[in-house]
Amino acid sequence: MLKTIRYQLPAILWSVIILVLCNLPANDLPDSRLFFEGFDKLAHTGFFFVLSVLLFFGKIRQQGSYEYRILTIVKILAISVALGAFIEYLQFYWFTYRAAEWWDFTCDLIGVGMGIFSYILLHRIGVYEKK
Repeated sequence: MLKTIRYQLPAILWSVIILVLCNLPANDLPDSRLFFEGFDKLAHTGFFFVLSVLLFFGKIRQQGSYEYRILTIVKILAISVALGAFIEYLQFYWFTYRAAEWWDFTCDLIGVGMGIFSYILLHRIGVYEKK
């Protein structure tokens, strides 16, 4: 258990950062021309893409190989979905100054899907290079 936590520490820290940033009051965010309508959705996608990549990276380091496992993908998908749902739950019931939206959760899933796709694609490229 502690060995797993050691390898997943970057992903755990990133999850805490996601929780904090997604639950900050909107008026605490700086006003900037960089923020456009829909920036929130792009941020959710990026946050969860990075999270899934960090989870895969930790698992690869823990295994010591790039061995491809469907169970790993399922676990990372479940963890990411649970975190995304938890954030939206917090925004709906606890942090009422933030709006819980299905689109945010959808963008979370898109980011995770991008991370899974990247993992599978890079794994396949690595397999072909070994031959």
